[in-house]
Amino acid sequence: MTLNEKLLNDILTGQLMKFYKSKEWKQLRLEAMKRANYECEHCKRMGKVTTRNTINKYGRKTKMDVNHIKPVRLYPHLALDLDNLEYLCVDCHNKADGKDQMLKKHEPKFMNEERW
Repeated sequence: MTLNEKLLNDILTGQLMKFYKSKEWKQLRLEAMKRANYECEHCKRMGKVTTRNTINKYGRKTKMDVNHIKPVRLYPHLALDLDNLEYLCVDCHNKADGKDQMLKKHEPKFMNEERW
């Protein structure tokens, strides 16, 4: 079994942490970061520059991450494809994954006029 087959097997068997700790992933992740010049690719498309040194709305440095455009669980054969990676700030990563909708606070549903 080749190394890429082993990593593919790790993904298929749900052992994603083994994949994300692999030397191959870490090396490819670094390539994606360098390719993006360490700037969020989504923000850059909107004319904004966001890096890990950008101060966020909480007064902290922005967290950055490498995202699989096509998810690893659905497209394991693209897990180590540089063209399937993008470097994003956490806000853009959450939007790309749809997590921003889950994180939004929803107003309580109206029940009735009386509240006891």
